[in-house]
Order: sequence, then C-alpha cells, then structure tokens
Amino acid sequence: MDTKSQASFQEKALELLQTDADKIAQLIKVQMDNLTMPQCPLYEEVLDTQMFGLSREIDFAVKLGLIERERGKDILDALEKELSLLHDAYTDK
Repeated sequence: MDTKSQASFQEKALELLQTDADKIAQLIKVQMDNLTMPQCPLYEEVLDTQMFGLSREIDFAVKLGLIERERGKDILDALEKELSLLHDAYTDK
C-alpha cells in the first residue's frame, strides 16, 4: 500500500473513532438531560457497553496499524474526562 493511501486510511480511522467517541458523549448527555440518574443501572450499562465497544474499535485500528496505541488511549481518556464533567455537572444540579 502506498504511503498516500495509508495516510488516508489513518485519517479516516481517527475521524471515525472520534465520531464514535462524540456520539457516546452525546448519548450520555441526552440521558442526563432526560433525568436518567448517573447511578441508574441503564445509564451504567449503556456507558459500559459503549465504552467497551469503542475500546474494541480502537484495538482493531491499532492492530491494523491505522493509529498508534497512544492516540487511541488519548481518545478514551478525553472521552472519560468529558463524561466525568457531564456527571459532575449533573450531580451538582
């Protein structure tokens, strides 16, 4: 595979992973806006399932050489920080 194609695939992989992370954050925000308590089992199940799915996507992209493991970790860390801020904002209401 030529380097131009590889770079294109890497950019697309990062874009897709970031889009999925953004969707998870939005899903959790919607749940909180609709009065779903952060301690609710449904909230926790959705969050756990979505985060697990994203981590598997990242692992797959890393195995394909599309992203560096550290970049995948950065995506998960940023999402966890955002979710923590959402949680804190909700519990401070």
